[in-house]
Amino acid sequence: MDASVDAQLQSDGVAFTAADAELLRAIRDAGSVAGASEALGRSRARALDRIETLEEAYGPLVERRRGGATGGGSDLTETAASLLSRLARLQATLAGTASVEECVIPGRVTERDGELGVVATDAGDLRARLVARDGGDVPEVDSPVQVSVRSDAVTLHAPTDAPAAGGTSARNRFEGTVVGVDAGETIVCATIDIRTPDSLSALLTHESLDRLDLRPGSRVVASFKATATRAIAAD
Repeated sequence: MDASVDAQLQSDGVAFTAADAELLRAIRDAGSVAGASEALGRSRARALDRIETLEEAYGPLVERRRGGATGGGSDLTETAASLLSRLARLQATLAGTASVEECVIPGRVTERDGELGVVATDAGDLRARLVARDGGDVPEVDSPVQVSVRSDAVTLHAPTDAPAAGGTSARNRFEGTVVGVDAGETIVCATIDIRTPDSLSALLTHESLDRLDLRPGSRVVASFKATATRAIAAD
């Protein structure tokens, strides 16, 4: 399944979207609002209205040049360039997050300390961030939750080389059995059975795959930080 995201920035209740970024880039390329509007098939008046709305929230974005030797036109300000870069970084981050495999582990909150909690699962207790869902409340003690663990947050160790529970910041450690190895050109996705309904996935390099000598049936220790998980209320 392909993942898609609609990234946007917010300031003073005004969203800066991909369409706004497209408008600014068109102004940069065309050298004028009129040229950008023509290239995008939009009306100049509507483009100017949108720029005015954005500038009220984000500051000066388009610098107008009056006629003269250069014939006038428009340039983007440093603020606009920074805004475009911020949105591009956010889009890349969200796209990467949406496309990464994740394991969803059902459980029940048994302890809570602020934003962190202990969740009892079929694999044992794990620590996770407790996150509000759809504007609701953060899960409380005894609440059923779903804990998501991203594959790029999981580290694999050979059982004999796994760090002690207190010797690493990755507080969650589970021993399991490799049930699948999907090797791409540069990245490998290993699937590990840790006795939960959804198997745990972990991303690693071919070098790590060879070092750990992973294959279906191998025993491994998977570890991940509590801050790399999200526990939300179950449906």
